[in-house]
Amino acid sequence: MLKQTITSIKVTVVLLVIVSGIYPLAVWAISKVLMPSQASGSLVKSESGQVVGSSLLGQPFAKPEYFHPRPSAAGNGYDPTQSGGTNLGPTSDKLINGIHKKLPNGKDDPTNFDGVVDLAAAYRTENGLAPGTIVPVDAVTRSASGLDPDISVENATVQAARVAKARGVSLETATSLVASATKGRDLGLLGEPRVNVVTLNLALDKSCPVSKTPGAKT
Repeated sequence: MLKQTITSIKVTVVLLVIVSGIYPLAVWAISKVLMPSQASGSLVKSESGQVVGSSLLGQPFAKPEYFHPRPSAAGNGYDPTQSGGTNLGPTSDKLINGIHKKLPNGKDDPTNFDGVVDLAAAYRTENGLAPGTIVPVDAVTRSASGLDPDISVENATVQAARVAKARGVSLETATSLVASATKGRDLGLLGEPRVNVVTLNLALDKSCPVSKTPGAKT
């Protein structure tokens, strides 16, 4: 019995060293050599060299001179410590129409929630679209993680006119940046073409700076 216990302890210690020590260190070392950027978190930097985010994580851009990401349900929006979606189904009235209530003191209820109808109206207004215009689905729905850094090419193209006007550049310039930032389907088959909002906005700051280049922050 004692011999079996000692053997079990030895096996546990050996596996612990291999699984929790040697293996992760080997994976880290190999990735640092083969994929140094990804192994470091896919960090992106401004022109000054300051780290302003990761290409894997979206940010809540809101100014008119930037391309905006899709809505987020992670905390108050793009909070990496509260990653998650709404978990609402397509037939949910809350998802479609939202919740809009007032507290007895007249202030907005903290549980209020903008639905697809609200988000679509806001998207049309900020991008100068006519009422009732069909908008890209990713512009009015939240991703499962709440941290999705990508938007559809259609979404980015619609926003290009607003960004061009705010930056004082031609629409052609803005759309060419969208085209340059567009990534195709993975392996040519998986997913859809998409645009990384963080890297696109950094390219904007580099190519079409406003009065002072603010980097990838709102």
